[in-house]
Amino acid sequence: MRATRKRSEPHTFEQRLSEQRLRLEAERAGLPEGTRRAVLTARIEQLQTAAEMYAILTRRD
Repeated sequence: MRATRKRSEPHTFEQRLSEQRLRLEAERAGLPEGTRRAVLTARIEQLQTAAEMYAILTRRD
């Protein structure tokens, strides 16, 4: 008999973007200036832009 696995609630796209951004910000905080930190900064900016674009595209007037 297999144990049933409880599935977590699905996360919204906005939640996933936010969680990813927070994870990368925490990782970046521990890094010295350099290439890896710059790459993480660029990725964080991309996630923020994606969140803003999603908000615009899903806005209902």
